[in-house]
Amino acid sequence: MRQALVSLALLASSPVSAAVTARDAQLHQRELATSDPFYPSPWMNPEANGWEDAYAKAKAFVSQLTLLEKVNLTTGIGWQGGQCVGNVGSVPRLGLRSLCMQDSPVGIRFGDYVSVFPSGQTTAATFDKGLMNRRGNAMGQEHKGKGVNVLLGPVAGPIGRTPEGGRNWEGFSPDPVLTGIALAETIKGIQDAGVIACAKHFIANEQEHFRQSGEAQGYGFDISESLSSNIDDKTMHELYLWPFADGVRAGVGAIMCSYNQINNSYGCQNSKTLNNLLKNELGFQGFVMSDWQAQHTGAASAVAGLDMTMPGDTSFNTGLSYWGTNLTLAVLNGTVPEYRIDDMVMRIMAAFFKTGQTLDLPPINFDSWTTDTFGPLHFAVNEDRQQINWHVNVQDNHGSLIREIAAKGTVLLKNTGSLPLNKPKFLVVVGDDAGPNPAGPNACPDRGCDVGTLGMAWGSGSANFPYLITPDAALQAQAIKDGTRYESVLSNYQLDQTKALVTQANATAIVFVNADSGEGYINVDGNEGDRKNLTLWHDGDALIKSVAGWNPNTIVVIHSTGPVLVTDWYDHPNITAILWAGVPGQESGNAITDVLYGKVNPSGRSPFTWGPTRESYGTDVLYTPNNGKGAPQQAFSEGVFIDYRHFDRTNASVIYEFGHGLSYTTFQYSNIQVVKSNAGAYKPTTGTTIPAPTFGSFSKDLKDYLFPSDQFRYITQYIYPYLNSTDPAKASLDPHYGKTAAEFLPPHALDSNPQPLLRSSGKNEPGGNRQLYDILYTVTADITNTGSIVGAEVPQLYVSLGGPDDPKVVLRGFDRIRIDPGKTAQFRVTLTRRDLSNWDPAIQDWVISKYPKKVYIGRSSRKLELSADLA
Repeated sequence: MRQALVSLALLASSPVSAAVTARDAQLHQRELATSDPFYPSPWMNPEANGWEDAYAKAKAFVSQLTLLEKVNLTTGIGWQGGQCVGNVGSVPRLGLRSLCMQDSPVGIRFGDYVSVFPSGQTTAATFDKGLMNRRGNAMGQEHKGKGVNVLLGPVAGPIGRTPEGGRNWEGFSPDPVLTGIALAETIKGIQDAGVIACAKHFIANEQEHFRQSGEAQGYGFDISESLSSNIDDKTMHELYLWPFADGVRAGVGAIMCSYNQINNSYGCQNSKTLNNLLKNELGFQGFVMSDWQAQHTGAASAVAGLDMTMPGDTSFNTGLSYWGTNLTLAVLNGTVPEYRIDDMVMRIMAAFFKTGQTLDLPPINFDSWTTDTFGPLHFAVNEDRQQINWHVNVQDNHGSLIREIAAKGTVLLKNTGSLPLNKPKFLVVVGDDAGPNPAGPNACPDRGCDVGTLGMAWGSGSANFPYLITPDAALQAQAIKDGTRYESVLSNYQLDQTKALVTQANATAIVFVNADSGEGYINVDGNEGDRKNLTLWHDGDALIKSVAGWNPNTIVVIHSTGPVLVTDWYDHPNITAILWAGVPGQESGNAITDVLYGKVNPSGRSPFTWGPTRESYGTDVLYTPNNGKGAPQQAFSEGVFIDYRHFDRTNASVIYEFGHGLSYTTFQYSNIQVVKSNAGAYKPTTGTTIPAPTFGSFSKDLKDYLFPSDQFRYITQYIYPYLNSTDPAKASLDPHYGKTAAEFLPPHALDSNPQPLLRSSGKNEPGGNRQLYDILYTVTADITNTGSIVGAEVPQLYVSLGGPDDPKVVLRGFDRIRIDPGKTAQFRVTLTRRDLSNWDPAIQDWVISKYPKKVYIGRSSRKLELSADLA
């Protein structure tokens, strides 16, 4: 058995030490940001709201487990060791098969007969809580139908600190409230379908460059450690932690820790972020799962709050693990306390039971590594050939929902009257982005190319299209129905043919362009995950300017993973309309046709700001290492001032502001009213936790943990909990075995006594102190449809917190309201104590400052027609 790994000193190295190993960098260690220690790792609360029944069921199950079975549930079996991108070991004695973890945020990665949904970013643009929930529920249904137990999504990290960030499209918005609401609704939808949601990536995971040192080395960068996101306490709470608090409050079952370091401590062994912020302050009751190969230590990550390691091996297909055998040994010798292994498994099984899953799970009916019906169950070593794919169709009628979300998430940025289309005489569609990839929609692994229309960006967040309706196909079908003459040039470079068509009489030209991005392990045209720039791909800007120079009725449709620079052409008099259609999924063409022809009255709102230049955003990806061979240091010195908050702070002009979006009808805002509630005074949480519970007992005799070769066959590279020797030093391959945990672990890491509750935490309320969610004000306004057609308006409520270091305004509420012509609807938002508070680093709690507060209601962050003081 080749499972144990290196020394106990490495396995238990301090989680708070800065991971900078280059000698020249270590000399300057005092100049680098550091992460405060926080121990012990909090244990589950049996009275946590919404978790009581799940806790009881988990306790009954975990109490029956042996130590080996507990380790089995916390440790992945190894890359390509099972059918899913991640599997943990099973407990066959009690009827529990291996749990299946599967990407992705837009569909079932590697699955067949599955749907591809619009991106999180596109869904956020709907500003529709109901659609967010329905999307999550449909994705949950599909994962459940394939036998998946944990859906690896939704995403709140990255939040979108920099517009070039490669995985911004997987998340929702750089605004924490919009992201928090979208995250919570998606989680509720997923888990109502009977699948555990895994919110990711926790935390400050804002760029692809240098997220993993090995990946960066592959691109020629000589660094030894992953990037450190250096962030202050106030910024952490008011921006990056905010949406995760909403996710915890929504009852999320799992959270994935990230590749990057936070203040020079790796995300999956950072006791400050995992033990303090997540499990203590927010009262998270589920389990923390590592990103794939984001674990760097054994015992240290265990006591710092990690509960499950994925995919189990230290590097893909090595057969070595920080846990597995080593975790068994660490518990036996007391390096990892018994209560910690019990708490890990309690959290996993409580999330399992909370989502309604039972021990008699249906089998996993697909395989991530091949679409063949028959193949090896253990793909990594090509062993145990059997049926591994049943080709179950789980799409149901989700195509109609996907079409609805994509259409309602389309943002009409500009319209001088050319839209909606009404049986145009001659329609010319131009651009690569209008057509198909000639090799098929799934031709590039993990969608790692940009050929044809952009229906999905690249990386582990991708899935296989069951079909992809291109804009060209859908618009041509509509043209045939209308009797419209239709021609398309599906290239950005056939300019002679394009000019010959768009200069003809009666021609309406629609130009489709895109900008792509994705995960860092794939490089597309020099974009190593993160975008190199904010311009359109394939000379899209030049194409637009050429067509607009030739045709007086040019409409532009942008598919992109975030904002692009439109400064050079957006105000061209011949460009009569501009639409942002995001990353729309499989119904792309149908959705954009619905909007262009007015079958859907546009109601999407931009979930980010469109700045005039790249530099105008005030933040950017760190593209070059800045700390010798040590960990690159990314200072989040802008604090909470990203996206519209930055533009407002600098009084800078924008092209299109956050929340902007037009309609085919018009709306009027009036009659703002503020009603104050009789909420009591805020009381900090006091008291202590229960002592750390333990469940069951186990033998200390190492011979009871040897691999049972008489019971089953050993699979190469498979990660087991068993030992290969009764000599612990030999079993662990650790020349320093025998040293005590006290020599390696930080103070209090093994403490099992009752712990004081943080004043900002909730005694039994996940999400923080319960009184943070007391309603202080109710604000209403009237919205009237003053046009001639039915439409949906998205009123937005912003608050000025009033302090000199506060943003000018911050979003605190929104709704999407359907209103008939001539009718009036009421917009209503409740403001909680949290909505009006700032984080005070000195007292470590939320406080309402002395500065006067004001509320605004309008149609975007810079069109705020109504205002009122909060007395």
